[in-house]
Amino acid sequence: MAFVFSLLTALVVFSYGPGASLGCDLFQNHVHVSRKNLVLLHQMRRLSPSFCLKDRKDFGFPQEMVEGSQLQKTQAISVLHEMLQQTFLLFHTERSSAAWDSTLLDKLCSGLHQQLEDLDPCLVQVMGEQTSALEMAVKRYFEGIHLYLKEKKYSDCAWETVRVEIMRALSSTTKLQQRLRIMDVDLGSS
Repeated sequence: MAFVFSLLTALVVFSYGPGASLGCDLFQNHVHVSRKNLVLLHQMRRLSPSFCLKDRKDFGFPQEMVEGSQLQKTQAISVLHEMLQQTFLLFHTERSSAAWDSTLLDKLCSGLHQQLEDLDPCLVQVMGEQTSALEMAVKRYFEGIHLYLKEKKYSDCAWETVRVEIMRALSSTTKLQQRLRIMDVDLGSS
């Protein structure tokens, strides 16, 4: 975990977006990789969700906050980064490796890592800002997921429940990424 954080913060990345207020540009490729990650998560399904109904849980994803129209670009970038980083850390564990097809899991982790690298130029410019309530809500959300897996002893149904939940959460971040691209276009044409 420390290695990933060190890697992310140690990267020296130059700004490359024309006219964007933060000097960053979320390429269309970023949204494409996000959609690809959703497909990979779908392909990772090992059990029917109906088989695991007894294990269903509301993890309290802060969807209204993530998809809210009042979200500023700096907040959105921080939240997006936190979601991707926490998802990467969740699936980049020994326990996760035992639960999923290794080829699909490697592709998912690689895609999440690529998205995190794509966000680096944006994140470098936001680094000095305080952690927002929304970032804290995202952290609590993932803490709840980790606790749930531990309580369920990392069972197959627990992982399936988490897989479905992460698909839902990443779907919201895809919408957020598309909105950020629109903000970049609007700011670039001003």
